[in-house]
Amino acid sequence: MPRYEHHAKKRFGQHFLHDRNIVDKMLRALSLQPADRVVEIGPGPGALTFPLLEMLPRLDVVEIDRDVIAWWREQPQAQGKLHIHAQDALKLDIPELRGAGEPLRIVGNLPYNISTPLIFHFLQHRGHIRDMLFMLQKEVVDRITAEPDSKDYGRLSVMVQYFCATHCLLTIGPGAFSPPPKVDSAVVYLKPWPAPPYAAQDEAQLGKLVAQAFSQRRKTLRNTLKGLLSAEQIESVGINPTQRAETLGVEDFVKLANLASQHPPPP
Repeated sequence: MPRYEHHAKKRFGQHFLHDRNIVDKMLRALSLQPADRVVEIGPGPGALTFPLLEMLPRLDVVEIDRDVIAWWREQPQAQGKLHIHAQDALKLDIPELRGAGEPLRIVGNLPYNISTPLIFHFLQHRGHIRDMLFMLQKEVVDRITAEPDSKDYGRLSVMVQYFCATHCLLTIGPGAFSPPPKVDSAVVYLKPWPAPPYAAQDEAQLGKLVAQAFSQRRKTLRNTLKGLLSAEQIESVGINPTQRAETLGVEDFVKLANLASQHPPPP
């Protein structure tokens, strides 16, 4: 850790966790078994990695920083157990990494500057993932786990909750990291549904409709969904077209998306 605490690279969004109490809480939440196939995103100096190596016969890590990669290749604890994927996590081929084995358990202190795109990348391959445990900016975790009719509820809330059960496990202050970030952090647990509680006929259509509905938060569905659904169509599934997007639950968005999939846009 001393080698890196003054050399975290801003372009990679690096803030290295050093609080062992936080690490222990994360490990308890995972309840790991030796047979689990774990992938860590961004091992850094190893606050989470070294304990994982003590618990597992194999650990895959994804790291883009060449200096960190070189350092890990020198660590005796990593020999024969640590498998380094030297690449951008956004380009990680999750089906190939899983292969014919058990679904992956993905963990990590995600770079805050790309955390949302990373989560969407993983959700695209959720069939290969058992669960995910991430440390993120608290603001992002608040949005992921938000309930309808709250200020944090939005596109990220709806789409992640459509694909996963979401749980905020703990909040962490800046002092747990080197260098300390300017914001609080939080740990979120994401468990992909075996099948979504409310099934969208076309998930791409669902994503498009949700994005359009939240594009102008202060406007009503009648206005934001213009071009996709008419006010009469919205009303036909029991939703008031004068409502705003933030008042709708995931089930409501699925109803609207399925309606849009069945009918061409009104003139």
